[in-house]
Amino acid sequence: MEHNTFPSWPDVAPHLIETAAGRVPAEVVIRGGIWVNVHTREALPNHDIAITYGRIACVVPDASHCIGPDTDIIEANGRYMIPGLCDGHMHIESGMLTPAEFAAAVIPHGTTSMFTDPHEIANVLGLEGVRLMHDEALLQPINIFTQMPSCAPSAPGMETTGFEITAEDVAEAMTWPGIVGLGEMMNFPGVSAADPQMLAEMAATQRAGKTVGGHYASPDLGPAFAAYVAGGPADDHEGTCEADAVARMRQGMRSMIRLGSAWYDVETQITAITQKGLDSRNMILCTDDCHSGTLVNEGHMNRVVRHAIACGCDPLVALQMATINTATHFGLERDIGSLTPGRRADVILTSDLTTLPIEQVIARGKTVSNNGKISVECPHLDWPAKARQTVHLGKTLSAKDFEIAAPAGSNSVSANVIGVVENQAPTKALKLDLPVQDGLVQSHGDTCQIALVERHQATGGVVNAFVAGFGYEGPMAMASTVAHDSHHMIVVGTDRANMALAANRLAEVGGGITLFKDGVEQALVELPIAGLMSDQPAAKVAAKADKLIAAMVDSGCTLNNAYMQHSLLALVVIPELRISDLGLVDVRTFEFIPVIETPK
Repeated sequence: MEHNTFPSWPDVAPHLIETAAGRVPAEVVIRGGIWVNVHTREALPNHDIAITYGRIACVVPDASHCIGPDTDIIEANGRYMIPGLCDGHMHIESGMLTPAEFAAAVIPHGTTSMFTDPHEIANVLGLEGVRLMHDEALLQPINIFTQMPSCAPSAPGMETTGFEITAEDVAEAMTWPGIVGLGEMMNFPGVSAADPQMLAEMAATQRAGKTVGGHYASPDLGPAFAAYVAGGPADDHEGTCEADAVARMRQGMRSMIRLGSAWYDVETQITAITQKGLDSRNMILCTDDCHSGTLVNEGHMNRVVRHAIACGCDPLVALQMATINTATHFGLERDIGSLTPGRRADVILTSDLTTLPIEQVIARGKTVSNNGKISVECPHLDWPAKARQTVHLGKTLSAKDFEIAAPAGSNSVSANVIGVVENQAPTKALKLDLPVQDGLVQSHGDTCQIALVERHQATGGVVNAFVAGFGYEGPMAMASTVAHDSHHMIVVGTDRANMALAANRLAEVGGGITLFKDGVEQALVELPIAGLMSDQPAAKVAAKADKLIAAMVDSGCTLNNAYMQHSLLALVVIPELRISDLGLVDVRTFEFIPVIETPK
């Protein structure tokens, strides 16, 4: 695979010097803009940027000495020149798009650098899947840096994945050209307990001089948190309140605060900067994650920056959190994140720093988008058949596979139920009374069934439980092969026959999301690559996703971005209650608990 690797600053320094000195004309000059300097937090009017070999040669009040007969002149016309935006933590697969199509979707929104952890595909296809994501990422006209996934499975002993990531896999990946660090260390109990494999993975990363990503999804900021930080994770995005952000920054971590399609964690944490006055250098904005509908209709990192500003953050500080802070954290401050000599010429032209319209995007010195329209190609890999054939149920499922038997002679039961919390990743561990009919526990009110269907090894296994909070009504079911992080199949429904129809449909199409109501398919989003991604353009995927959301609403669901909630119900590293292919998991104690507690 020939990668689209970018020449280093030392490689092109002679050319940058010649251009900055005026001895050799620049390839591109952006003329007459307001230079937003994120190093000094200044907006300096009447500046030009001279670019050659895709990097910035100089930023000066007058770059006419760099202009030759063939120099491409871009008139800024008094607009702000800001660095291309960086997403510090995200998973491309969660956009339901391949790296190429994800890049095409975010370029018009001004994202020019992404730090991606492909642990979704790692759970399905192992190191080979990571390599495919890495290779397509390096073909793109923007910067997609890959973090080697650390935890597949995310919680050993709590779930079964298609493949497992080893310390040897991590060590190998650290030699690849696009790997910048270790993906989020989700096994936080393992780190706190000094698990040898977790320590070996972090050690291999640190010895390679790269960054260890964190994921501490616990409200406990006592000895367990202290032990986790001592292990080596350098950042964390699982905070939900100001105290979380403060604790992480005080311990030398970067607090990554996220605004994704379903997680709204910026407003509650940015007060550590806007009100408490802490040093903003240690806070980073990220998405973690945005699905295709959000990308098409609302934006990407530009959406996050606007939101941070709306929450009271100074626009220049918000921009630092989405540019230089991110670059510095990953050891790339001398390559990306600012408009200064030697850096990649990733520039946004915008007429307003608060509303942040993305009017022109330049990446590596080339215009890649004008007024919301992409103007470059984003190359695709030829994804192999193995990556497109990943849904193996082992049998055709029937309504009987989704039955939950009640203790003999009971008329009702007390059940442990997963409680969905709108706009947050954590769930609630509920105890609810449910009725029994013909010996089977029934859905009731806002509580419906959830099933985890094994899809990697064709075992035919189905684990059944209950979930509350979606508001579904009438006979329906929704199934998805996006089921973080093990990515089996999650089926949620009020009717067992519809649950079987939905599960079998996804086996038929090779993965995706479907919703059945009254026995009829209402919406289908095909995700044939690993059961996680489509290689169709974002707009097409978003249109199908919009139809899915409409079908969810028509079935009674009013939650914001309920699909994202659905897809995380098997994420056994975020409290309080989750489902896996091995049973119902209490993530507060990392123990399996029964679905049915006691007969009534």
